[in-house]
Amino acid sequence: MADISRPGSLYGAVDLGARKQAFEAQARREAAGPQAAASVVDVTDETFTTDVIDRSMSVPVILDLWSPRAPGSAQLSPILEKVVTDLGGRATLAKVNVDASPQVAQALRVQAVPTVLAIFQGQAVTGFQQVLPEEEVRRWLDELMGAVEQFYEANPDARPPATEPGAAAPEAPPVDPDLAAAEQAIDEGDLDAAAAAYERLLARSPGNEDAKMGLAGVGLIKRTAEVDPADVQRRLQDPADIEAQLLAADMEMLSGNVEEAFDRLVGLVKRTSGEERDTVRKHLLGLFDALPADDPALVKGRRALSSALF
Repeated sequence: MADISRPGSLYGAVDLGARKQAFEAQARREAAGPQAAASVVDVTDETFTTDVIDRSMSVPVILDLWSPRAPGSAQLSPILEKVVTDLGGRATLAKVNVDASPQVAQALRVQAVPTVLAIFQGQAVTGFQQVLPEEEVRRWLDELMGAVEQFYEANPDARPPATEPGAAAPEAPPVDPDLAAAEQAIDEGDLDAAAAAYERLLARSPGNEDAKMGLAGVGLIKRTAEVDPADVQRRLQDPADIEAQLLAADMEMLSGNVEEAFDRLVGLVKRTSGEERDTVRKHLLGLFDALPADDPALVKGRRALSSALF
């Protein structure tokens, strides 16, 4: 069972600190122009060959193998985005969520995250497996780019043609103003304002995943902000205390124990009936909103809930 007495950072998209870092990285790409924005791509099992292997025949591809469950990923990914963007298109950063794309991780025999690999000419040529400060990442990348240049000097026919000066680059998508407002409110510690901004965005775009996850994350923090974990542990000894079970699930989510939170509430759905059961079901659906739609834990949780209900 998870230790809910020491809730840690929020999981994945619920981790508002990581969300803020991702938002800032996106803003840096947009400020640097569309060429910089095009230097960072999200890669899946299905797009790996095209976005990584094929692309590496023209430019080195820096592969960021990350997981929303790994705190180090939230630290390293923004650094990688910054240093690769500064290269102005001479390299590409390919980001792979190993939880959502397990085949890539298995093929590369990834044993820990974050893992960074440099792919060039279809081969992994160098890499590292820990969180490094920005200056060390820059040094590593400079050495890589130096080796790439030496390869082209020895194999001039392999060098890709230079981009035409007037060639149009794809435009980066603009940041939604309400999403920007929500992130700013989070930065200022105003969770009510953040929730209002996410709700405005959802009113205009009900299917917006960023807003759904953000609103669910804000809700988790607000529900547990004044909660005494020791008191929740004590109350859990009473199986009839439904509210304690809901709070325990919230705190498990905040501690990164997503599957344990889902299992707790699915089990509660099985044991309850009537209004109590509906309360638990709705709470669990709210926790589902805190995760991206393709998260493996979410897929498993939805299947378990459906089985419990029917």
